[in-house]
Amino acid sequence: MILHELHILNYKNIREADLTFSDKINCFVGLNGQGKTNILDAIYLLSFTKSAFNVMDSQNICHDADMALVQGKYGDMVVSCGLKRGAKKQFRLDKTDYKRFIDHIGLIPLVMVSPEDSQLIAEGSDERRRFMDVVICQQDKKYLEHLTTYNALLKQRNALLKQLGEKEGIDNASASLLEVLELQMTPLAEYIFAQRTSFIEAFTPIFQDVYNRISGGNEVVSLRYISQLQDRSLAEAYVRTRQRDLILGWTSQGIHKDELEMLLGEYPLKRVGSQGQQKTYLLAMKLAQTLYLSRTPNAQHDTPILLLDDIFDKLDSERVQRIVELVQSDQFGQIFITDTDRQHLTKILGHTDVQIFHVEKGVIR
Repeated sequence: MILHELHILNYKNIREADLTFSDKINCFVGLNGQGKTNILDAIYLLSFTKSAFNVMDSQNICHDADMALVQGKYGDMVVSCGLKRGAKKQFRLDKTDYKRFIDHIGLIPLVMVSPEDSQLIAEGSDERRRFMDVVICQQDKKYLEHLTTYNALLKQRNALLKQLGEKEGIDNASASLLEVLELQMTPLAEYIFAQRTSFIEAFTPIFQDVYNRISGGNEVVSLRYISQLQDRSLAEAYVRTRQRDLILGWTSQGIHKDELEMLLGEYPLKRVGSQGQQKTYLLAMKLAQTLYLSRTPNAQHDTPILLLDDIFDKLDSERVQRIVELVQSDQFGQIFITDTDRQHLTKILGHTDVQIFHVEKGVIR
């Protein structure tokens, strides 16, 4: 997938920009806080229908503007997103508005690497589940629909549990409603569990190979998927733990409790990994994600677009060189990179044909 042209109007601090890109490497250079990451976020928006950083769409509109527009041209295909304060977001493919935004996910495969990825290590298991979900959703629409429905039913069950927990006892009608929710959630969870299991089995060797190529093969890494569904029937677990869930006020069993362990050797990365090792680990996971999506039989298009936001900090020169050699290979497609130092960027990219944009106070040239 190649993004040929990008038009931005009033998106974050970018008043207006009309950009034409190289099919391979495009770099945005400028000091911190000038708008480099905002350009990458606009590209991300066109793939995922939402910002990578702001949950509320209104936060992505310039402060003194009423609306924003991001539009991208991919070959003969045009994708646009219009944001307006107090109105519903409009997302369009060519001249047709989407009725459901989830129908767009996977059409423009994309992987973003940013400093925010450190949350995969530092934060709770929900961040690592999100990593799995973002990858799988781009190549399996059924998974995305099942996950969306499961989360909605989970929210309903938790609300009911909390409501019933404030009462004394549970009547037949409430018990029946819980059973109906559980009957709906169980097959959805089983499908999600099966797809996550298959994904980790296929993804781990790719990840290990990428990590070895970046690190020089001096360290052993692995991923371990842990789920309650590996050793129990979810339908039976719901019945067995219902009284406890009523006391807790939330659902203790299901795929929303899954974990992805990140291991360096035999130990948790978070505990034993240096800053450089942790960054290498995260980079390898994201680069492997790009390769996985380009190889999957369900891929709708070719190699995903790769966004690299300020990735070279805390890495030694040898690892940086190996990363650059890897992403410049034919295994990767179009790439967008941000950096604060033009000379540093020119040095690490060598004589590669690169398109460079300078960004200052939201102005791109």
